[in-house]
Amino acid sequence: MRCPLTPFTFDVLTLFPDMITQAVSYSILGRAIAAGIISVRVHDIRDHTFDRHRTVDDEPYGGGAGMVMKVEPVVRCIRAVRSLAPTSPVVLMSASGRLFTQADARRYAQGPGLILVCGHYEGVDERVAMYYVDEETSLGDFVLSGGEIPALAIVDAVSRLVPGVLGNRASLVEESHEDGLLEYPQFTRPAVFEGHAVPEVRLSGKHAEVARWRREAAREKTRRMRPDLPCPPEERPLQLGRPRDE
Repeated sequence: MRCPLTPFTFDVLTLFPDMITQAVSYSILGRAIAAGIISVRVHDIRDHTFDRHRTVDDEPYGGGAGMVMKVEPVVRCIRAVRSLAPTSPVVLMSASGRLFTQADARRYAQGPGLILVCGHYEGVDERVAMYYVDEETSLGDFVLSGGEIPALAIVDAVSRLVPGVLGNRASLVEESHEDGLLEYPQFTRPAVFEGHAVPEVRLSGKHAEVARWRREAAREKTRRMRPDLPCPPEERPLQLGRPRDE
């Protein structure tokens, strides 16, 4: 468990450090880093090579397209970072990994920090996944050119759950996936735009009715957008406003 006076520390192992350092300098993450609530340390895997060309990849055994990241520099980098953060789990960004969820974000946020390993090219030598990391994770059933974007997504998702990062902690309770439902639709001014009106209940000021609308609207949106998710039945029929144009 992390001491509340120490920042939650992300260690990101990558071939492209600038992709991480630039991205985390903006918005909520940038403010949280400046305030000392979180820390993002970036480690260049190339610094753990020993040849003059700083070689990090090689042809796959048995042939095949593309190049594979070599086991030696990746493992050396992992070991160096683990010496700095011995209790942080090591997570490999991998298209074949288990799907990252909000539950994982909550689990990671309870710890002292997180070590994220970014693959590239055709991936990382499988021995890294088998023997030197704690988990493999993926953002979804698609392939990216590297692990930096998934790592940044995880940094963002976990950081929002670290106390002090968000000014309004109550906003976390009603977000998508926190209770198994997608978040209810949100609206702001103007009340009518090109003939499309905000549902009247949202303008009523009747807090009990608004609360019920939010819950049932979340159920309706979940059924419509994510029918694969279990959705509790609504208490009674609810008018959600004019359906969106097909």
